[in-house]
Amino acid sequence: MPYIQANGIRLHYEERGSGKPLLLIMGITADLSVWEKHVSYWEKHYRCILFDNRGVGLSEKPEGPYTTAQMADDSAALLDALGISKAAVVGVSMGGAIALQLAIRHQASVASLVLMCPWASCDRKTKAVFTHMMHAKAHLRPEHFSNFVQQLIFHKSTWDDDTEYEGLIAGQKEAALGETPQPLHGLEGQAHACISHNVVGQLPEIKVPSLVIGGKEDQFIPEWMALEVANGIPDSEIHLYENAGHAFHWEKLEDFNPRVLNWLKAKY
Repeated sequence: MPYIQANGIRLHYEERGSGKPLLLIMGITADLSVWEKHVSYWEKHYRCILFDNRGVGLSEKPEGPYTTAQMADDSAALLDALGISKAAVVGVSMGGAIALQLAIRHQASVASLVLMCPWASCDRKTKAVFTHMMHAKAHLRPEHFSNFVQQLIFHKSTWDDDTEYEGLIAGQKEAALGETPQPLHGLEGQAHACISHNVVGQLPEIKVPSLVIGGKEDQFIPEWMALEVANGIPDSEIHLYENAGHAFHWEKLEDFNPRVLNWLKAKY
């Protein structure tokens, strides 16, 4: 398993495919394996770099709180350590927030941005959701915490589909048996980064091609957050899927993977 020292911590990462570099930044609670349904498609065209954010997976998990700026510096240091001067960046949820910081703090390193269910600022309700996530992590069994997260991210159509529902149940069982569960302090560090993230005033500084993409019925990171990002970045594009939630990239997988690939090819 490859590791690299970046921004003062040891990060676990993987490289898949060849071609122009494509950095993939994962969301809260999740490790790099959660990219599998997407990287297996994109690696045929790009050199995909996946990594575990600080606080999760096989990367180091220092005490928090973390910030999205700090985690963007982790990402930039990873690229630098790999000898990559510029990459396209795809970030999901918290990874989208980190990607925004990366484009603001390390402009020369970013060629284009795909921002999946991102946000530029949190309102009180969203801060309450992240706070409750920390409380749930502290008090629930892993399988029950997994179920709570599933309730946040999946659309009704997923819950109503028998096959998809079986997948949700299987995911809960896998959480109960996980070999590298995220420790509470790792989740708390990431959640604090999400809560404190606010780059609304800096969005006009982002000059690279940017695609904001998400689910129109996302109840975790709602539509107004995606619109705030898209409206703040000059000349950005936006696509919101109907009948999809925070997990739109799985719920609309057959459209999402080629849509992102075609957009990247046109811009990068």
